[in-house]
Amino acid sequence: MCGMVATVAENKENAMQDWLWATAANLGRGIESGEIDPVDLCDVYLAAIEQHPMRDRIYARVTADRARSEAAAASERAKAGQRLSSLDGVPISWKDLFDTAGVATEAGTKLMEGRVPTTDAEVLRVATGMGLVCLGKTHMSEIAFSGLGYNPMTATPPCVNDPDAVPGGSSSGAAASVAFGLAAAAVGSDTGGSVRVPSVWNDLVGLKTTFGRLPVAGSVALCTEFDTVGPLCRSIEDAALMLVALEGGRSVDLKGASVRGMRFAALQTVVMDDVADASLAGYTAALEKLAAAGAEIVPLDVPVLERAFAMSLPLYTADAYANWRDLVEAEPDKMYHQILQRVRGGKDVLAHEYLSLWAELRDIRGVYADATAGYDAVLCPGVANMPPNLERLATDADYYLQENLLTLRNTRVANLMGLASLALPTGVPSVGILLNVAGGDDERLLRIGAAAEAALA
Repeated sequence: MCGMVATVAENKENAMQDWLWATAANLGRGIESGEIDPVDLCDVYLAAIEQHPMRDRIYARVTADRARSEAAAASERAKAGQRLSSLDGVPISWKDLFDTAGVATEAGTKLMEGRVPTTDAEVLRVATGMGLVCLGKTHMSEIAFSGLGYNPMTATPPCVNDPDAVPGGSSSGAAASVAFGLAAAAVGSDTGGSVRVPSVWNDLVGLKTTFGRLPVAGSVALCTEFDTVGPLCRSIEDAALMLVALEGGRSVDLKGASVRGMRFAALQTVVMDDVADASLAGYTAALEKLAAAGAEIVPLDVPVLERAFAMSLPLYTADAYANWRDLVEAEPDKMYHQILQRVRGGKDVLAHEYLSLWAELRDIRGVYADATAGYDAVLCPGVANMPPNLERLATDADYYLQENLLTLRNTRVANLMGLASLALPTGVPSVGILLNVAGGDDERLLRIGAAAEAALA
């Protein structure tokens, strides 16, 4: 009898450990059915975080008291049949640029060390109202101004596929928290690829929402005209449910989604230059799977994108400098020199130049929209390069600059063109594919993503 009891206990413990790797959607279903108690689920995640050898490289701060309180409330709602959403009671992490009341929010920089907001960011407030459980704040690239995830000022999270490489950024800890089983999903921001790059390099789904779709109030700004909020997840279904939870909206119908009969443009301009062999092989194989599942793949050149990329640097740096000038110039020695140099690049951009560039970019967006109007989505390799070596980034300045620009290049198409964008894993470690659609078509993108996910599985 004792042996039988021990076996039952072991089976229960194993099942609870499996929760760490389940999709957020499946955890939500488990809570709904009564098989999972949110309190137990929260405790399993908090214990996993506490015991993980790289905890301090992934989480900047763990909000255990808040998580337990929110989980207890979710448990009572579940027992009463009054759940607030499909993810009510599911534990997630938050990038350390979203304000948390009474808990430091420092945006990965010593310039904000000890900054403790008094209220939650708007998107966190909404998510809490939908029942999501806040596990804590994750490390990130300094002020979110790098796609590499390397941050010598606070911490550099690990890459799930290469212990010697960076994880991608700037939502680096967000991706690591999910990839290492320390959160069911994560919330990050995407200004030039900061949700999608770490999603690609850690084999996750990353959603860059349409600019303005989710509120940025109460989040630390990088570039006011480009900042967006988005989830990093284990599945398209999770991304869809997270979008609902982050805005308090209605769910997207993903049932029966198929790529059969869809027409995809395979973008050629800019995004296919200097693509690493492994990235190219994984992307090509993904296109072949989509075609085999019944999609039409059409190569597409949009030459005007070359001009958009050529003019993009002052648009980003001027915006960043406007947001960070006072803090940066007051204590420049507190900032990593590569980030400092990049921010200060916006110091000499003149107002009339900036406004003229934005007027030109809006015209280019119109040309791009016309060129891509006949396609269900536009595809390209998720990230051109593979995760760069951490030690070399730390010691080779030219390598850092080269890899950072290449890392953010393909994802930046969506930011520059004002699109909604999804990063999907291809099945090749640290290789993903991007699906881009017109801004405002987030729900349609998720349905296309569900179809593509099934074809690539």
